[in-house]
Amino acid sequence: MEELELYLEEALDQMNKAMNHVNHELAKIRAGKANPSMLDGIQVTYYGVMSPLNQIASITAPEARTLFIKPWEKGIIQEIEKAIMVANIGLTPQNDGQQIIINIPMLTEERRKQLVKQASHECEHGKVSVRSIRKETNEQLKKIKGVSEDDLKNAEDEVQKLTDDFMIKIDALLKKKEAEIMTV
Repeated sequence: MEELELYLEEALDQMNKAMNHVNHELAKIRAGKANPSMLDGIQVTYYGVMSPLNQIASITAPEARTLFIKPWEKGIIQEIEKAIMVANIGLTPQNDGQQIIINIPMLTEERRKQLVKQASHECEHGKVSVRSIRKETNEQLKKIKGVSEDDLKNAEDEVQKLTDDFMIKIDALLKKKEAEIMTV
């Protein structure tokens, strides 16, 4: 019985990680408002090593449509600009010698629909992960020796309930992100 509980806890933990990953990926999808997390995936060459942008500069959003990137060292401004351009995220950096300014353009209707599709794709990946966790957990549960069929059935029901809960949460995340993207 204790072994069943361990597998259920592990499944819950893995599903939470999948959910957090979806959340993280959705945060990268820009919704028209400036948000420092839009630049999370950008890596900059810093003293010959690829480093995350947020570790070599402060990123702020003082206005709804503007990001300021202030590097800790002025000498890497060009590297940061280059990294943003190479990342191909649809943003054009402007350098004033002290910091980089990024003006976030208004999203076109077509671009909004593309972003909703991208968000939907990320959420579907999350759902696939959750279903995969369910499948693996159910397979592990069936391998446990000395467990009654009723206990096994209850554990499988519990895994299905967890799966259903996470599907609802992921759908809610998508709905929220979609509303955020489509709001003009």
